[in-house]
Amino acid sequence: MTDGTVAQSIPRPEVETSAHQLGIPDLVLNCNHAAKFIGLKSPIPYRLREDGVNDLKYGMNFAFGGTGVFNTLVSDPNMTTQIDFFQELIKTNAFNASDVDSSMALVTLSGNDYSAYEVWNGTTQGFPSFITSVVKQLKVNLKRIHGLGVKKIAMTALQPLGCLPRSTIKSSFQQCNGTENSLVSFHNLLLQQAVAKLNNETKVSTFVILNLYDSFIAISSSSICAGSTKFENPLKPCCGGISSEYYCGSVDVNGTKKYTVCDDPEAAFFWDSAHPTQEGWSAVYSALQTTLEQL
Repeated sequence: MTDGTVAQSIPRPEVETSAHQLGIPDLVLNCNHAAKFIGLKSPIPYRLREDGVNDLKYGMNFAFGGTGVFNTLVSDPNMTTQIDFFQELIKTNAFNASDVDSSMALVTLSGNDYSAYEVWNGTTQGFPSFITSVVKQLKVNLKRIHGLGVKKIAMTALQPLGCLPRSTIKSSFQQCNGTENSLVSFHNLLLQQAVAKLNNETKVSTFVILNLYDSFIAISSSSICAGSTKFENPLKPCCGGISSEYYCGSVDVNGTKKYTVCDDPEAAFFWDSAHPTQEGWSAVYSALQTTLEQL
C-alpha cells in the first residue's frame, strides 16, 4: 500500500478472490507486473472504485504516488490511511470475509520516507535510527493487514536507491552509490528480521519478501537480456532533462521541451531518474517469478 508505499490485494490464483495493494512510485507498473505474473488482471485504483464496481473481484490498488509509511513530500494518504480505506471497504461489505480470506496483499515501500528525511534536513548520523522507525511502523502495518483477515502478504524489499539514475548521474551512469545502498541494505535487514518475527507469531509463512534489491542489482551491474531486449547501459535512463536544471517532462514558459527521450525505450531499464521502464519491470519480475509462484 503506498507509493512510496503500496497496498494492494491480489486474489490468489487457486481461488476466485480479490487482491489489494498498498502504496509506491512505480505503482502502476509494479502492481501490473505482480498481478500479471500470478495470472490476474491489475486491481483498480482506490480513486476509481465508484466507476469500477464490476472489477472489484480483481481487488483494489490503494497506493498513492510519492507517499510512504509516514507523511512525505506529497499530501496524499500515507500507508496507515490507505489501510484505513481498506478496512472501511471491509466494514461496508465491498469486500466480504470470504474475499479477504482468499486474497493476497502486496505491500510496497519505495523510499519516499527517506527522500523526505533528506529534504527535511535529516542528518547522516540519524539515518539508521530513522530507518529503524520506518521498519518498525511497517511491521505494525503488516500485522494490521493480517488482522483484517488477509492470509498471505507479500512485502517488497527496498530497491537499491544508489543505483537509480538520480544517483548514478554523478558517475555518468557508470556505477551505483555504495553509501546509499548500504543504508538500503540496513533497511532490508531490519525488514527480514521483522518478517521473520511476524511469521513466527502466526506459526505459518504468512509474510513473504519480494527481493527487489537483488533483482535490481543483477540487472544494474551488467548488460543482460530481458526476453529479447538487451539493456546496453542499465543505469542510464531513457528520458532526462537537457541540463541539470531540467528533468524528464520539463518544458519552458513557451511550452518548449527541455528533455530528450531515447530512440528505443524498450532497450532501456530505467525510464527516468527513478522509475524502470515497462521492459525494466518485466525483467525484475521475471527474476522474482520463483518467489511469486510460492504465493
